[in-house]
Amino acid sequence: MFSLTPYVLNVTATNALGTASSLLPFLLENIIKPDPPEDLRVSPVPGEPKKLLLEWSPPGSWPFPEYFPLKYRIRYVRDEDSVTRTIGPYEQTSYTLTGLRPGALHHIQVAAKDFTDYGEFSAWSLPASGTPWTEP
Repeated sequence: MFSLTPYVLNVTATNALGTASSLLPFLLENIIKPDPPEDLRVSPVPGEPKKLLLEWSPPGSWPFPEYFPLKYRIRYVRDEDSVTRTIGPYEQTSYTLTGLRPGALHHIQVAAKDFTDYGEFSAWSLPASGTPWTEP
C-alpha cells in the first residue's frame, strides 16, 4: 500500500554561531499517527451489574475507515483508584468491559492505530465515564 522509497527531510538550523544541517530519512508508513477516536459513549448493560458497553467513532480526519481500518486500545480506571488498566487492541468500534466493580464509577478512554500496525497510536480520546447497571 505504501512506497518503500524513503523520503529525506533536510533540517537546517541557523543562528549567530553558524549553520548546521541534518538529513533525516523516513518512510511514510512509519509516521502515521491518527487523531484520537471521537464520540466515546459509555452505557450500562441492563441486568449486568459488572459490565459497561463502550461505543465510539473513528476520528473524522481518518479517510475511509472502511477501507483503511483502525485498531483500538482501551484504558480505564475505577473512580478513586490509582490502577489504570489498558486492554486491546481490538478491531471494532464497540466493546463490553466485564468484571467491573458493581456500582462504581469508571473513567474510560480509547486510542487508535493504523490496522496494519504502521506508525503509532493516537493520543487518548476525551474521557467518558459510566457506572454499571444497578437494580432499580
